[in-house]
Amino acid sequence: MKNEGLLDQWADRLTRKIARGSGRRSFLARLAGMSFGVSIIPLLPVSRASAAGPQASEEGDPRSCDYWRHCAIDGYLCGCCGGSVNSCPPGTEISPVSWIGTCTNPVDGNNYVISYNDCCGKSTCGRCFCNTNEGDKPVYIPSKSNDINWCLGTQSNAYHCSTAVVIGKA
Repeated sequence: MKNEGLLDQWADRLTRKIARGSGRRSFLARLAGMSFGVSIIPLLPVSRASAAGPQASEEGDPRSCDYWRHCAIDGYLCGCCGGSVNSCPPGTEISPVSWIGTCTNPVDGNNYVISYNDCCGKSTCGRCFCNTNEGDKPVYIPSKSNDINWCLGTQSNAYHCSTAVVIGKA
C-alpha cells in the first residue's frame, strides 16, 4: 500500500509539472499550425512528373505544337531534342518543380492534368519551339505560369527542353 501512495504522488507531481509547462492555447496554436502546414503540401508544384498515373490513349504527333498535351506548353519539345514527351534527353535532368495545365484529349474527350517539367543541364535545344499558353496565368501564380525558368532544384539552371506528362483526369 505504501508503494501505491508513492506512485500516486509521483503521477500527480508529473501531471502538474506538465500542466504548468503547457497551456491549452499553445497546444491548440501548435496543432492548428501543423494542420495548416500539412494541408498546403498538395498545393505545391513539386515532383508532379514522378507521381504520374495511368496514361491516356493517344493519337497525334508528340513532336508537333498541335499535339493535345501541348495546349499550355512554352518551350522546346523534348521529343525533338533526344527525349520524349514523358522523359528528358540523356545528359539532362528533370526539374522537380513544374507548371500545370489542363488539356482535352481528342481520343476520349476527357480533360487531363498535364505536368510540364523542364529538362535542365544543357544549353537550349533550339528545335520544335511551341508557345501555346492556353490557361497560362501571370508569374505571380507560379504553378500555372509557363514564363518561369523551372530549372530550380537541379544542378544546373540551364534550360534545354520541356516534357508534358499526364498526371491524371481533371
